[in-house]
Amino acid sequence: MAAAEKTRRYEAFVDGALRPDLRRVQDQRDAVFQQQSQVLQLRAALERLQAAPSPLRTQVDLGCNFFVTAEVPCPQLLFLSLGCGFVAELTLPEASRHLERREKLLQRLSESLTRDGAKIRAHIRLVLEGLRELQGLQDPPVTSDP
Repeated sequence: MAAAEKTRRYEAFVDGALRPDLRRVQDQRDAVFQQQSQVLQLRAALERLQAAPSPLRTQVDLGCNFFVTAEVPCPQLLFLSLGCGFVAELTLPEASRHLERREKLLQRLSESLTRDGAKIRAHIRLVLEGLRELQGLQDPPVTSDP
């Protein structure tokens, strides 16, 4: 009876604590990957903007696929959202430096979340192996990959 109670408690720990933690970390990592994608898109747009002639002629979407032609007399300044509702007017080199720092920060954050996810998966595997021993089950047969 004690083994059955321990098994139930370990299964509840895995399902109630470890798996939700793993899901949360993976969701956070996915959000960071999406931010990294946005930074890369912004960098590409910034590079195209640096190569653009002055004054810059472009089309702007006003909504519902309704475009108007716009002319930007000085494309050397832009407004960049810094987060938390803050927007800064930056030159193109300043914006490029900001994006480099942001990219490095997001890379470190994604690596940290990847390590956290690996640790949680290792804990889950450890608990499941302990359950296998507790229940007296044999290891599954090992198959070699072709």
